[in-house]
Amino acid sequence: MSDVQTVKAVAKYIRMSPHKVRRVLNQIRGRSYQEALMILEFLPYDAGGPVWQVVHSVAANAKNNYSLDKKKLIIEEVYADEGPKLKRIRPRAQGRAYSILKPTCHITVVVKGTS
Repeated sequence: MSDVQTVKAVAKYIRMSPHKVRRVLNQIRGRSYQEALMILEFLPYDAGGPVWQVVHSVAANAKNNYSLDKKKLIIEEVYADEGPKLKRIRPRAQGRAYSILKPTCHITVVVKGTS
């Protein structure tokens, strides 16, 4: 009887809009670990970098902490939550100031593997 194990990794405070990261996450949801890495390698989006790191990290967690085979991992859940916004000020004419919000996000990847 094969026992299904879930493993999780989170990257916090990534300086990128969660909306832009979700566009990449939607591409890899439900795919195998190796397939996801190949897709992320060749996506034209900047969000591919941090997402690739988290996927790589969750596989390392699965291998080292749960002794699962990386080849058998399947991405079960991926999501990007909103983090705190960095608030900056843009000076405007006549003493006014416009606010600039620089978004951050937390990327979570959950994989399942059979031991």
